[in-house]
Amino acid sequence: MIPWLEPDTPFPDTRSALGPDTDAPGLLAAGGDLSAQRLEAAYRHGIFPWFSQGQPVLWWSTDPRMVLPVAEFKVHRSFRKSLARFRRTPGCEVRVDTAFDQVMKACATTPRDGQNGTWIVPDMRQVYGQWHKLGRVHSFETWIDDQLVGGLYGVNIGRMFYGESMFAWRTDASKIALAALVCFSKANGIALIDCQQQTSHLASLGARPISRADFEAHLQGVVDQSPPSVWAYDEALWSQIEHSA
Repeated sequence: MIPWLEPDTPFPDTRSALGPDTDAPGLLAAGGDLSAQRLEAAYRHGIFPWFSQGQPVLWWSTDPRMVLPVAEFKVHRSFRKSLARFRRTPGCEVRVDTAFDQVMKACATTPRDGQNGTWIVPDMRQVYGQWHKLGRVHSFETWIDDQLVGGLYGVNIGRMFYGESMFAWRTDASKIALAALVCFSKANGIALIDCQQQTSHLASLGARPISRADFEAHLQGVVDQSPPSVWAYDEALWSQIEHSA
């Protein structure tokens, strides 16, 4: 049995999360609230909410944890050509935090790999929108001729970025947003992007699983550092991945 959280109940030890031989590996607790304070406490300890409409809030701490070390981001030949074409085409640009609500709405229509339906329920959209206004959640957006065509959003605490979801309405649009996030992260001392769960798509871009213990140890070293002071994208940042494999 997993514990039920009341609004003032702290999270249990993450080592008590359900194991790999269960129906819900990584499930830690249920209940509680989705306040900014609760989310802050969760992410600082590598815990994240993930649930569907009609379910209580479910809290997860997966082991292993899928992460993308920004130094290991892979720019394959086909994507390198696509990115180069994007960069030299007038009207193509990456923006940060200019259309957060649109990005969340678009992500909410895109199921996670292997999942039926969306997990970004209305309550999630509302609380992450509020958290965005507090400067904790950011969107990286791919724009073509002033039209939003792809993007991603995620949580920033200290020098850690927790990727939440991405979408693409044009080929490689979400990859371009992710590449921009990697460049921004490299330039701002963020070494690791949390991907939460394993997918073949993320693995192809350089993400890999690490143990929960290693992930939590990394968090302890970075979440109390000063976060980036300016969230914006500059074309010069693309140089951060020009020599990536």
